[in-house]
Amino acid sequence: MAKKRRSVLPRAVALTYDRESERAPHVSARGQGLLAKKIMEVAENRDIPIRHDPDLLELLDAVEVMDEIPSELYDAVAEILAFIYRLNDNAREKETGETGDTDAQGNIHGGDGDDTPANQA
Repeated sequence: MAKKRRSVLPRAVALTYDRESERAPHVSARGQGLLAKKIMEVAENRDIPIRHDPDLLELLDAVEVMDEIPSELYDAVAEILAFIYRLNDNAREKETGETGDTDAQGNIHGGDGDDTPANQA
């Protein structure tokens, strides 16, 4: 008997973080199927990095939209933030020749034009 392949819908979670006004990043969007594709499309159109990490996605997908990420995920998300800050610094260096810290916005997924990464499986 042939095995029936089940179609796996794409999933995505967007995080947002403003380190000046928030204690921790929060989930700003999440979805599967067409909504996940839209989240990733928005991220790509805004040059927001997308991180492919199925294990982290599984954990973040359990967090409600607008809720802060749980403290158990701080280390994993901190790695993503550090990566994004380095990307922002490198891009700024290339554009202006200046070096320095990133601005107060440390978004990781979908914000009002701010850098935010999306996480997808």
